[in-house]
Amino acid sequence: MTISSFFPVWERLTQKQQETLSAAAFSRRVRRGDVIHHADADCTGLLLVQSGQLRAFILSEDGREITLYRLFERDLCLFSASCMMRSVQFDITIQAEKDSELWVIPAESYRQVMDESAPLSNFTSEVMATRFTDVMWLIEQILWKSFDRRLAAFLLEEAAIEGTNVLKITHEIIGNHMGNPREVVTRMLRYFQNEGMVRLSRGTVEIVDENALRRLTE
Repeated sequence: MTISSFFPVWERLTQKQQETLSAAAFSRRVRRGDVIHHADADCTGLLLVQSGQLRAFILSEDGREITLYRLFERDLCLFSASCMMRSVQFDITIQAEKDSELWVIPAESYRQVMDESAPLSNFTSEVMATRFTDVMWLIEQILWKSFDRRLAAFLLEEAAIEGTNVLKITHEIIGNHMGNPREVVTRMLRYFQNEGMVRLSRGTVEIVDENALRRLTE
C-alpha cells in the first residue's frame, strides 16, 4: 500500500510535492501493546495505518485512561503530528491494539507540502475536524448517557470490530477504553450477566443476547 492511497487529493499535488512526501515517508512495524506516541513527546509524525489497529487515548492525573478514537487500515492520525499545527494543543497517547504496519511522514515534511498546497491543507483540516467531531461525540456520551447504555454500545462495537461475540478482553481494558474504574465495569457486567445478556469467564466477555444489548443502547 503506497502513501498516495491515503490521500484523495494526491493527484492534485505537484510532482515535486508528491516526491517530497514519498521520500520522507518511512515504514514502521509495531507490536500489540507498543506505545507509538506519548502525550508529552515531541512530534512523532503523521501516522498512516497500512494494517492493524491503533488506539488514541488521554490519561488523567490519577492514571485513568479513556479512548478517544481508534484507527484502522487506511486511517491516518494527525494528532501525533499536532506540533505542525500551532493552534492545536491536544496531548494524546497512541498505542497499538494489534500488530500493525504504518507509514510515518515526519511533521516537518508534511507541513512543508501542506503550506504549499491548498488541496492538502483543506484535506488536513477536514480530517482534523472529523477527529474533533469524534471527540465531541464521546464527550456527549459521557455527559448524557448512563454507563449501562455506554457499556452495551461498547460491547456491540467491539463485537463488530472483532467479528465475533466472544470478546477476549478484560474488565480493566474495558475500563481503560471507557474512562471508568475496573470495579465499576465488573459490577455492570455482572448485572448484564444476571439479565442474560452476557456470559463472563476469565479474560472473556461473551455476548449471548445481542438484541437485549441493542435495546439497552436505544
